[in-house]
Amino acid sequence: MIRQAIMNDLERITAIYNQAIESRQAAGDTEVFTTAQRKHWFASYSDERTPIFVYVDCGIVVGYCYLSKYRPGKQALESAAEISYFIDYKHHRKGIGSKLVQHTIRVAKELGYRNLFAILLSCNSGSITFLVKHGFELWGTLPDIACIDGKTYSHYYYGLTIVGGEVIEYR
Repeated sequence: MIRQAIMNDLERITAIYNQAIESRQAAGDTEVFTTAQRKHWFASYSDERTPIFVYVDCGIVVGYCYLSKYRPGKQALESAAEISYFIDYKHHRKGIGSKLVQHTIRVAKELGYRNLFAILLSCNSGSITFLVKHGFELWGTLPDIACIDGKTYSHYYYGLTIVGGEVIEYR
């Protein structure tokens, strides 16, 4: 089941994000968070244009996906949003990420977004494959700007243009 996240979900959301941090390839953060430390982050997504969706399995949040505004305050960029997703590692390869991303793309269309993009580390081959499967294409690279445990990685921007009810590949 996919639903809008509530504050009671924050403990599981934080635990799932901490898995991504600990993997050293799926997040730009390098130190794990406590649930209390993530309250401000969660509260910043109370706007209807920045929803957080959770996937619940047997009453437990096992993944989440959300939209972030791109360059808030820049009116010309209001139709673009960043899409982010994290799935509990015990629940990978069950289609949960696909369901969450597809749901979030549909909602993004309804909210009037035209462009979605995901930002990821160049070492995250699983997410690269996943995004391409969902029609995203490489839009840009910030070379060698991330350093994790002494290793340098590029930041990739994978994008998707949404037009009408159709998803159009970027050219």
